Amino acid sequence: MLRRHFISTLAAASVVPGISFAQGKPIRLVVPFPPGGATDITARVLGEPLGKILQQPVVIDNRAGAGGSIGMAELARATPDGLTFGVATLSTHGVNPAVYQKLPYDPIKGFVAVTELVKAPGVIVINPSVLPVGSFAELVKYLKANPGKVSYATPGNGTIGHMWGELFKSSTGTSMVHIPYRGAGPAINDVLAGQVPVYFDQVASSLPHVKSGKLKALAVSWSGRLDVLPEVPTYGELGYPVNNDPSWFGMVAPAGTPAEIALRMQQAVATALKDHAVRERLALQGLYASGTTPPEFTKQIAGEIEKMRKVAEFARIRLD
Repeated sequence: MLRRHFISTLAAASVVPGISFAQGKPIRLVVPFPPGGATDITARVLGEPLGKILQQPVVIDNRAGAGGSIGMAELARATPDGLTFGVATLSTHGVNPAVYQKLPYDPIKGFVAVTELVKAPGVIVINPSVLPVGSFAELVKYLKANPGKVSYATPGNGTIGHMWGELFKSSTGTSMVHIPYRGAGPAINDVLAGQVPVYFDQVASSLPHVKSGKLKALAVSWSGRLDVLPEVPTYGELGYPVNNDPSWFGMVAPAGTPAEIALRMQQAVATALKDHAVRERLALQGLYASGTTPPEFTKQIAGEIEKMRKVAEFARIRLD
């Protein structure tokens, strides 16, 4: 039923008024992280409906490395012809500008903001086969008894996972060793293998492994309990509201992309996100459809950079 509803809705909205990209040519959607992570999942869930709405293929292009900086730098250099877009994240357009001395892209001047796509709750998970704790409180107690002896994984230096990990340490008064990876996929593989016992990232990346029992979720960063993890408390519930803000993913285009093209793509995304089946596919992954206008998303990015600078100062994170 969901599949039939998905196709019928797209058929009814297959032509969005004003949409006029280069017909027949594929649209490239740059994802600055490896396959398997929450950013990649978002792009792939939206790729199919956008292709139907725009009546041309959407090709996902993973360009991972350096906390998303490699992919974003490539996107910033791309020709602004309306055929190349990218998935920006709180990491690439909030954390990176706050923690890196130099970036190979300008998060404001290098892009045209199109729209926010989804909100992405964060989660702290552990491998219960290698770490003898059963709750958030037990983890804090264990870490205080073993300062500096436990490591935690993130998708990379300067990612939101890194920021969440450092905020956890600061807010709980604990000490752990940060192990950065080249994306969510490689990080979670080592956590599953027991090489690193603790992991900070979006819910979407860890959810299948939590459901299977291979990983245990201890807390989520969201306003309330998640439908997909109803037994897991929020950081706010546990008394750590500073850790409770979720991440987000959005769409940007290279600077110079005509405003009307950005608006038309935003309209196509809005149409896709209104579809019940698309929203449900995202929600089942722990991702929650949002959608904003280009001016709203432009303002949001500027605000996130300033907020993350304050967080970086609080957590004393500065990378070269």
